[in-house]
Amino acid sequence: MFFYPLTLLCLSPALVLAGSGVRDDPCSQGNSRLQAGTYQFWSECSTSNYCAANSTCQPKGCRKDEFPFGYAQDAKLPDKCERGQFCPDEGDICQDILAVGSSCQLNRDDQCEAPPNFNELADDSGRGLNFNGSVCLNNLCMWANATLGTTCVVENTPYTAYGVDGEFINIVSRGNCRIGLYCDSATKVCMTSKLIGESCTADKECDSWNCLSSGVCGVAAATPHHFGIWVYVIVALGIFGGMAGTLIGLFMMHRKQRDQEREKRIQYWREQNAFHQNLQQMRETARASILSLPNNGGSARSTMYSRDGGSDELNAPVLQNAAPKASGLRHYLGGDGGSDYDEGVTMQPSKRNEGRF
Repeated sequence: MFFYPLTLLCLSPALVLAGSGVRDDPCSQGNSRLQAGTYQFWSECSTSNYCAANSTCQPKGCRKDEFPFGYAQDAKLPDKCERGQFCPDEGDICQDILAVGSSCQLNRDDQCEAPPNFNELADDSGRGLNFNGSVCLNNLCMWANATLGTTCVVENTPYTAYGVDGEFINIVSRGNCRIGLYCDSATKVCMTSKLIGESCTADKECDSWNCLSSGVCGVAAATPHHFGIWVYVIVALGIFGGMAGTLIGLFMMHRKQRDQEREKRIQYWREQNAFHQNLQQMRETARASILSLPNNGGSARSTMYSRDGGSDELNAPVLQNAAPKASGLRHYLGGDGGSDYDEGVTMQPSKRNEGRF
């Protein structure tokens, strides 16, 4: 069974029913807000519409993302804003960038105008520390130009995160210090970022933005891991060893099966040979039994079995009173002057028995 956090169970009906308004559906701008825990902008309209001033949902007029969420694959996307403008979270229309001190939306550093020396202040690490040297903190536009030891502004935003042990709070802290510095939350003073191995209490204190659970700065989470050559050698040996072991195992298994089949054939041959010998012994016993009968030594039946294992012709019985076999065929030729016979043919006088045909 899975146990979901209480906040998800409480918000699940609202998440299912809210934000589904399409074009011309009624809505209220007063209900638009940032979702608790994620701070994602939410309105009563769908993701491809916004709540207009006339309290109806209308298609969005701009977009800030290259691939916005909530559109069909073949749908026509709204245009992105030109340089010097930005698209607000509502997505209604492009607006001009805001001057320093103007109100801005949460984490929308791109809504603020850049400083003159933005090349020096811009963050190129990909961590989103600022946008062209400008930053939106506590919903106010300012420049990230605070130097070491000077007063700075800090913004701590608690996000809801989920782990193996359940729900917990992840605080993201941002400041307006220059790159290489961080704004200390207690003193509100810019301090030098710490190197790997130094003690820390938050990710922002480390130059790598990775404060380990042990309380020291570790390498950046995006740092690729490089392994020694010996690791690749061991992996290669393991692969080839596994292949060789598999082949050897298959060979041994097949050889065992072949031995079993060979043993079956040998056992079958032995059984057949024993059966043949039993039949031969039974025949010898039967022959000896017949020859041992009294008054059968000179009879015709006594010659049915021979002690010498010859062919079937030698073992055939010989009848004493049998007539001599004729030496040839008799050919009779009939004519007017009598009868002639072929040479070499002996005529036997025929006897006619009275009363017989």
